[in-house]
Amino acid sequence: MQHLLQSGLPEFQRIEWVGRTTSTNADLLQRARAESGVLARPWLLGAHLQERGRGRAGRSWQNRSGANLMFSCAFDVFLPPAALPSLSPYAGVVASEVLRSMMTASNRPLLTMKWPNDIQWRFAKLAGILVEATRAGTARQVDDHHVVIIGIGINLDDARALSRSLNRQIADWSEVGREDSAAARVRPEQIVMRIARAWYENMSRISAQGFEGLPQRYAAVDGLVGQHIDIIDDDRVVLSGYAAGVDTHGRLVVRNADGVHPVSVGEVSVRAA
Repeated sequence: MQHLLQSGLPEFQRIEWVGRTTSTNADLLQRARAESGVLARPWLLGAHLQERGRGRAGRSWQNRSGANLMFSCAFDVFLPPAALPSLSPYAGVVASEVLRSMMTASNRPLLTMKWPNDIQWRFAKLAGILVEATRAGTARQVDDHHVVIIGIGINLDDARALSRSLNRQIADWSEVGREDSAAARVRPEQIVMRIARAWYENMSRISAQGFEGLPQRYAAVDGLVGQHIDIIDDDRVVLSGYAAGVDTHGRLVVRNADGVHPVSVGEVSVRAA
C-alpha cells in the first residue's frame, strides 16, 4: 500500500502505512506539534488497525484489520481561527464527492452526507471523518496559519457485525459494490489516493478563496434536507425543526415555527416519519 501511495501522490511529502497504531489523527497531531524549522507537508498516515481510533465527540472507532480503510492527512491551512469549524463539513463534502465519482451515475444519489460529515449509503453510516487543528512550527507566530488533520474511517466490510454491535444501521463498501458495478472495481488504494488528492486540492483552494460554494456543494450530497430533526447537546434536545442545508460557514440550517437557526455544534437525530 505505502509504495503505491508514494507513486500515486507525489504532492505528499511524507506517506506512511503501518500495521497498527493507536490513532492516525493523534499520531499526526503529535508530529505536527513537535515539528520545527522548514515545513514539509502534506503528510499521510494510514493503518490497517487503530487500537484507539477516534471519532467525533471523543467516540471510539471500532475496527478490525482488513475490514476498514483508515487514514489521516495533515495540511497547512491559512484561515482565521473563527473559520476552522467550517472545515468539518467541507472535508465531508469533498470525500462524499470523491466516493460518488467512483460509482455509476444512477446510484450516486444513494450516497449522501449527514451533517457535519458522516457519509452514508442508503442512510446507513459508511464512513466517519474527524477534523482537528493545531499550531506548529512557524504557525505559532502567524494567527491564520494552522496545521489541519483530517482523518477518515471507511467501512470496507463487517457492516452486519457492526450494525449488531452498535445497534444502528452501518454500511460498508462491499455492500455498495454488490449494487454498483463501478464501485466493485475500485481498489482500496484508489480510494485513499482520490480522497487524499481531493483534500489537498481543496485545502489549497480555501486558503485563497475561503469556503465559496460550500452550501451548493453540500446541497448536492445532503442526506438530511427536509427531514424533521432534533439537535442534541449534552444529552438534551436543544432544538427541533426541519433541516434546510448549510449556510456559507458550513453551519446546519434548521427551520421551525420560531424562524431559521444556524447550528454549529450538537448531534443530529432524525425523527421517525
